[in-house]
Amino acid sequence: MAGVSIPVIDLEQFQGQSTKILEACKEWGCFRIINHNIPDKLMSDMKQVVRSLFDRPLEIKRRNTDVIEGSGYRAPNEKNPLYEALGLYDIGSSDAVETFCTQLDASPQQREIIKSYSNALHKLIMELCGKLAGSMGLNHDLAKGWPCQFRINKYNFTPESIGSSGVQIHTDSGFLTILQEDDCVGGLEVMDKSSGKFIAVDPFPGSLCVNLGDMAAAWSNGQFCNVRHRVQCKQAAIRISIALFLLGPKEAMVEAPQEFVDSNNPRLFKPFTYEYIRKLRLSTGKHAGEALELMRL
Repeated sequence: MAGVSIPVIDLEQFQGQSTKILEACKEWGCFRIINHNIPDKLMSDMKQVVRSLFDRPLEIKRRNTDVIEGSGYRAPNEKNPLYEALGLYDIGSSDAVETFCTQLDASPQQREIIKSYSNALHKLIMELCGKLAGSMGLNHDLAKGWPCQFRINKYNFTPESIGSSGVQIHTDSGFLTILQEDDCVGGLEVMDKSSGKFIAVDPFPGSLCVNLGDMAAAWSNGQFCNVRHRVQCKQAAIRISIALFLLGPKEAMVEAPQEFVDSNNPRLFKPFTYEYIRKLRLSTGKHAGEALELMRL
């Protein structure tokens, strides 16, 4: 869809933008953020570290084991043959970050970059979640104690793969995702809810992309869009992206606050835990929002 692009939110000018960010959450389920206080150099340094980690021998990458299914190393497979990933569960835990660095033989300098980046992104994702809650008229600490899953992604795009899918259509299972895209190589596409067509999210150096997932749709009583997205191969190049997923409460039920429910807006979803919906997605193979639909009342 030529000429259509996702909204841009300036965090330095956030006051007075509550309407704009809510419209983005409801109509798109995604938006860009600028002036987010993550230094350009730190973002660039982290991208170089990521490239180096993927160059490690396979036996080292395989040390990056799962804590929950899908949280560790993922080699290319039949479903996603162009995609490789490394990750860690709960970036808010300094011990988990140290373990991740040790697993992958990170150098002292690389450790410092990874830890600085992790701390900065964790702080940002918590602040952003608070801003969303505030924009919805709530002042409680929504995401306190929620784990954040960190994932770094490599797409090995070749001339033969142009036009094919790097990662298939899906929604994110968690509440909110902050994504540092590749500054040079595009491919991310999000679904325009009004038309059902995919639009390209082209590189925008210095910005970060925010996606809302299944947890946000359930928590907002269906007001927020859990955006469907995919990655398409558009050029023969290595594409790197870095994602931080704010998942959901470890044990507490996810359900819409009473403020979002009334006679005109009845409760849409059964209460459920994040772990339940995550396992439901895995067991059914339904990764594009269909698992959440199974929880509708």
